[in-house]
Amino acid sequence: MTTTTAVSEQITRAERFHALHASEAPVRLVNAWDALSARVFAASGAPAIGTSSFAVALANGYQDGQNIPWSAVCDVVRSITNAVDVPVTVDIEAGQGGSPETVAAAVADVIARGAVGINLEDGIPGQPGALFDVATQRERVAAARAAADESTVPMFLNARCDVWFGASIAADDQLDAAIARTTAYVDAGADGVFVPGLTDLTMLRQLIEAVGVPVNVMHWPGLPPYEELVDAGVRRISQGGSAFLYAVANLECLTRAFLGDMPDTFGGGLVPAFHMLPVLGYR
Repeated sequence: MTTTTAVSEQITRAERFHALHASEAPVRLVNAWDALSARVFAASGAPAIGTSSFAVALANGYQDGQNIPWSAVCDVVRSITNAVDVPVTVDIEAGQGGSPETVAAAVADVIARGAVGINLEDGIPGQPGALFDVATQRERVAAARAAADESTVPMFLNARCDVWFGASIAADDQLDAAIARTTAYVDAGADGVFVPGLTDLTMLRQLIEAVGVPVNVMHWPGLPPYEELVDAGVRRISQGGSAFLYAVANLECLTRAFLGDMPDTFGGGLVPAFHMLPVLGYR
């Protein structure tokens, strides 16, 4: 495939990804950690795939929180975009550094590896409970937007707000803080905002009304039912690290059964996915 053809296909996938956020139903975004998981998701009908920084880190032997080498993340991104034909958006965590320049470089890196979107966090790595101040994060989002706009790929910039995801902010102040942050991020060029940990439907409705762009929530204990999220106006629902954790849980159950009292029936009710092998490229 020529470079021109590859870029043209990347642009087409980016346009499809934007269009998914304007469709009647919210985007249900699965989150991969390697080429195989991405292929399974795509073969199962996923219209788009995100990476999970949590899953990518743990799958490669690192703790979450920008501890995995960025070069290793970029290799994973390339393997995923090469493996599937659906749009891929990449969790770049907090941009791999505090400065706007570092954020811009990270965005350029994932664009070069076939991504059509990013997630950018406002939590400060290594400082539990701390968020970048609004002005600083606004500059970082603007740098991400500028880096995206320098390419020919119409990237979808999803600005993550961690007010409900570990930030040291009093419960009574969370909504006001989140609205101030997310509206600033939208002003800086974010196409959407991501509020993991927010499960209160009333607050969610107020945030959606305030920001005026697609709002992304994440599967989390206490998250309202799908129909209520749709009614509230949610435009994107992410798995986060759930698929990875369930896959690991199944591996643990299979292994304990095989090593224990059920070596012949260790799969329980699961059926080996031999039917998937041709779809995944194995003949």
